[in-house]
Amino acid sequence: MVVSVTRVMVVRRPLAEVVAYLTDFARTEEWDPGTVRCVRLDDGPGRPGARWRNTSRFRGRTTELRYELVVRESARLVFVGENRTVTARDDLRFAEEGTSTRLTYAASLTFKGFARLAAPFLRGEFEGLADGVVTRLPAAAEAWRP
Repeated sequence: MVVSVTRVMVVRRPLAEVVAYLTDFARTEEWDPGTVRCVRLDDGPGRPGARWRNTSRFRGRTTELRYELVVRESARLVFVGENRTVTARDDLRFAEEGTSTRLTYAASLTFKGFARLAAPFLRGEFEGLADGVVTRLPAAAEAWRP
């Protein structure tokens, strides 16, 4: 069972700067209301294969996922996180909008095993987290200084 959300927001920064900011998934601590901690597991530039350990809180429980950057294009980033009960996918698409950037944020959770039974009951909370991203992400990206 998959639970998906999509949000569109405008960030008042040029596209290349917004992509640079979001390429480092450790910054989810700044803009994702569910993230408690996110640590890079390797070194080097943000390119496909880069990995992070993300600790999140969802429904009062703390869980850890290992994320990997799987797509890095000039106007798209895709991160996939996984643990034994869920696979998470964050697909970020960017478009120039004057001097700003329109960001389409699509996130999905694919539950495994017995966790699939709970998926229909989690949509509301997942929607709430996505609303929090819309509130926090533009401000965090706009405040960032490369």
